[in-house]
Amino acid sequence: METKEELLQQLKLIEKWENDQKGLWFWEKIGRLPFKLLDKITPAFVQKKIGVLLDELGQYIQSGGKYLVQEQQIVHKYQSKFSEEISTLDDISTVPLHVMNQVCLEVVQNRQNFATVQGASTGFGGIFTLSIDIPLLLGLSLKTLQEIAMIYGYDPNDPAERIFIVKSLQFASSDIVGKQAILNELTDFYHRSEHQNEMMSQLQGWREVIYTYRDQFGWKKLFQLIPVAGMIFGAFVNRSMISDISEAGTMLYQKRRIMDRLQNQ
Repeated sequence: METKEELLQQLKLIEKWENDQKGLWFWEKIGRLPFKLLDKITPAFVQKKIGVLLDELGQYIQSGGKYLVQEQQIVHKYQSKFSEEISTLDDISTVPLHVMNQVCLEVVQNRQNFATVQGASTGFGGIFTLSIDIPLLLGLSLKTLQEIAMIYGYDPNDPAERIFIVKSLQFASSDIVGKQAILNELTDFYHRSEHQNEMMSQLQGWREVIYTYRDQFGWKKLFQLIPVAGMIFGAFVNRSMISDISEAGTMLYQKRRIMDRLQNQ
């Protein structure tokens, strides 16, 4: 297990990353504008799909729904690489941090590769397959964040944990003001468990999360509206989005594990 000094050193690196997230590139600001126009021209069946996603995200937080990932998948990764004695998430929570980071890197790389193939496939048909791409990417994002949670020893079967996962998803998709607000909320989550219930109301409904998530596509998805050529842009954008979401999840969960260990020392 790490020493207190090692944990504090790693915590400083994560806090530096958090500070870096407080800036927003100009192209990210203008990247949210096109979807205001797309709302006016998007076919009704795409708008209907967005409505379905609102319901699905609500069901995920309440019960896990169809997006829950099996704990044994992550346990098996630890068993095959490091120790047959690891059989539960409680066992995983005692694993050294550098081992967790190694497993996380491998899982994230696999998810990025999958997102690339998925984006290319759904980008082939332009705007008609965009309605398929958005829910698939949401599902992949939630599953990736759940895997990251379990890699650091946290259980997505806990509804409070699913709130943390959705807030991580929202963080990765938010602008500078949103990122700062979410970091403040998560700071309460790190230190005081009674705030976990308050986070449910802080979500302000699933609509905010879905539309924030969708708007993050911005102009990067405009090119995917072009049939066939959308394959290239779809592959790039989906990989990029899963990369951003994975980075946020990794940093936030790594910080949480560090904070837990510091409090226990």
